[in-house]
Amino acid sequence: MGRRCHAAIALAVLGLILTTFTVGQAQTLSAKQSEALATYDRALGDFKSILAERRRQIEAKEPLPNLPGQALYLARVAVISSYKDLTDAMPSRIGKPNKFEIPPAYFDADIEPLIDEYSKLFDVMEAPPAGAQNSATPFKDVVDLATAIARAKGLAPAHAEAAGRISLGLFFAETNGKQNVRNGRSNTYMGSFQTGPSEDRNGRRKWEAIKGDIAAANPELVARDDKEEARARGTDYRFNHWTNVRDGLMNAHAEVFREIPGIVKTLPDPIDQMKLFELIQIVPTPTRSALKSGDLLNYRVSSPTIMKHLRNNSIFAFGQADRARNSASFREILGAMWLFNRKFERAMAKYSEIKGR
Repeated sequence: MGRRCHAAIALAVLGLILTTFTVGQAQTLSAKQSEALATYDRALGDFKSILAERRRQIEAKEPLPNLPGQALYLARVAVISSYKDLTDAMPSRIGKPNKFEIPPAYFDADIEPLIDEYSKLFDVMEAPPAGAQNSATPFKDVVDLATAIARAKGLAPAHAEAAGRISLGLFFAETNGKQNVRNGRSNTYMGSFQTGPSEDRNGRRKWEAIKGDIAAANPELVARDDKEEARARGTDYRFNHWTNVRDGLMNAHAEVFREIPGIVKTLPDPIDQMKLFELIQIVPTPTRSALKSGDLLNYRVSSPTIMKHLRNNSIFAFGQADRARNSASFREILGAMWLFNRKFERAMAKYSEIKGR
């Protein structure tokens, strides 16, 4: 018998062994495990399908649907959620670490390229509109504005620097550090700090009230502000990087800057500080209440509306166990914000670069 015949027989036997093993393995799965595996496979297939559909539409220059990123976002959530349910049912499916620093129980590192494609599609869908007014120094602008505002609110230099670092984290949390972007999931929130029209107006009004105090201490910054005001006049101020950062900080964060001395004592980790201020963006009312409570980390929220807002921002959003939560302490909320860690680490690196320069 020739070598080719022997090889063919060997391959056939190997195929039979593998098939038998696969069937046997499938037979050992419980009903819950089989259902979790099927749900994950279906979610992964749906995610690949919507990624391919958006890429095809963009390359064909077809009109995109309203909120073109929402279906992508929901498909990504479904993949991560169903994978967490799968690893809960089959811990052996927990694999290696991934470059996005997502806990391996929530994410299969083998699908990293799909998340890369997801990000590239959002880059296209959220590209700044024609006429957006960029800054040559977008990261430094955030730090300078936040520091100046914090000083005007009475903070000492070290705490004002913390405000600058925290605010740079907000820039990365909201837009991955991209200026003047649109929003693939909303027709309301736009710009470098993702504000709505009313938030922008409110921030501008508050800036005018404090501008004189800032001018006395930092005339160069106010001279820059005057130039940006003139440049943005007659346009949507949210698509001038400087004015959107300024107004976003004044609208939501300037008053909370006063709390930074106490915050840094309670939360010595700079990334936790960034997470807390991002919660001012996401769920402002309970976050302010938690700060006033005197027991920030143990302050508990249980409103269904608040829990929904958290889930809509990738907190307690993945897997049945997380989504079944009907309440959480701020300690638990901060711990669940792991999807923000990588963004805040990038902000920390950029802040060090700015200060080093």
